[in-house]
Amino acid sequence: MKKVLFLAVFQIFFAGYTVMGQKITLDEGSLDFLEGQEQLLVKYDYSNLSVGKFDREEDYISDRVAAYNKDEAGKGDKWKESWLNDRPVRFEPKFEELFNITGDSKIVCGGDNKAGYEMIVHTTFVEPGFNIGITRKNAYIDTEIIFKEIASGEEVATILVKSCPGRDALGFDFDTGYRIEEAYAMLGKSLARYLLKAL
Repeated sequence: MKKVLFLAVFQIFFAGYTVMGQKITLDEGSLDFLEGQEQLLVKYDYSNLSVGKFDREEDYISDRVAAYNKDEAGKGDKWKESWLNDRPVRFEPKFEELFNITGDSKIVCGGDNKAGYEMIVHTTFVEPGFNIGITRKNAYIDTEIIFKEIASGEEVATILVKSCPGRDALGFDFDTGYRIEEAYAMLGKSLARYLLKAL
């Protein structure tokens, strides 16, 4: 019982520590355009993505597919399909859900609305992390958030979000997709709070 309690306290402490490690900065432009805005169109960009120790996502995927197929024929191909499908099925909806809940209805985002500005969530780095029970490494993502005026296509601001953590508070995040999904949840929540300060 004491061991379970210790692990729970340790995980809560560690989760708070990693959240504090996240950094959000306004890199270019101004957020003045947000005044009077209630909606943002949202798009996602995964180009020029680095994953873990791989500079190119393509190399990471090839490595994983080969390793999984070596263990079991076809397993790597299924993994690749899941890796790519998680974006529209898990990551993007989770980002929007947490962004909209945290935004307290003052500003919401979605893929189809009458917004004057669009928010492009460009993921530049993914650390998938791992959890094998006795040891773990948290997932995290780096993103640049680019805001454009839809009518003119002009970029008005860029926000950088570094080391946005993804993990389950109780440590049951054995699935890679779940860990990364939680990173997008944290991104949505943190970004909404940051933007609310500018409203």
